Amino acid sequence: MKAVILRYVLRILLLSALLFCKKGLELNKTFIVSNLYDILHSIIEFFIFFTIVNIVTTILVIIYRLRKNIPYKFTDNVINGINNLYYIIVTFGIMMMILGFWGINFKDLLTSLSIVGAAIAIISKDFISSIVSGIIISFSKEINIDDYVKIGENKGKIIDINLSKVALLNDDDDIIYIPNDKVYLAETINYTKRELKKISIDFEIDLKYLVSIEDLETSISKSLKSFHKFIEPDSFNIKIVDVHHEYLVLKFQCKLIEVNREVERMIRKMAIRLIANSVKKT
Repeated sequence: MKAVILRYVLRILLLSALLFCKKGLELNKTFIVSNLYDILHSIIEFFIFFTIVNIVTTILVIIYRLRKNIPYKFTDNVINGINNLYYIIVTFGIMMMILGFWGINFKDLLTSLSIVGAAIAIISKDFISSIVSGIIISFSKEINIDDYVKIGENKGKIIDINLSKVALLNDDDDIIYIPNDKVYLAETINYTKRELKKISIDFEIDLKYLVSIEDLETSISKSLKSFHKFIEPDSFNIKIVDVHHEYLVLKFQCKLIEVNREVERMIRKMAIRLIANSVKKT
């Protein structure tokens, strides 16, 4: 807590020093070369702007963490959204600082470059759309970091939502980056929100490799003995989904006592391996 207070005191002192420097620079404007004055004035104004934005952003994040009781090492959508807005505002400030090097007034620039600005907006509409979608996703309650979801054809756990993309960790431990606008427009299933406890594994098996469905069901149940404390008793079941001339389409199911994605992943992995090994032995 002392370290946090010290950082705020230092930021306020820095802001005071920058305001003092700006005042001194403006009072001595006549003694400084015009181009040098524009550069120094623009740099000082940027750092004043940056320090204020930094203080406000940090205060908002701290207040939110305290209200939601979120530890410092963890984050969620709202914190990501605030940080993303912070990066956008700082980037805007840097652009204004660079324009200020030549003494360009931002209001005059907007008036004179309205047509060019419209053209740039059209050219960069996909990028802008992705940023806007990212901000909407960050502040929405539909998906959150650590949610297990299916976005389009991609399925996995959300590990990050940044300015342009959503990072998804799939069941193969591959990280998939999906543009925010595609996430916003795609059909999304949030398994975490639905609190699904049932594990389902679809598979096909050739009739010549199948001894009996009951034996296969018993084998899978025995192989998952170490996980029985997480699984509801008598919930093991193999359903016949479809019957073909040479093979069956089956579905293995069991139900967890409570939602646990890591346990579900391990059960799914072990069950699939057992099914594959059973076919090979047969």
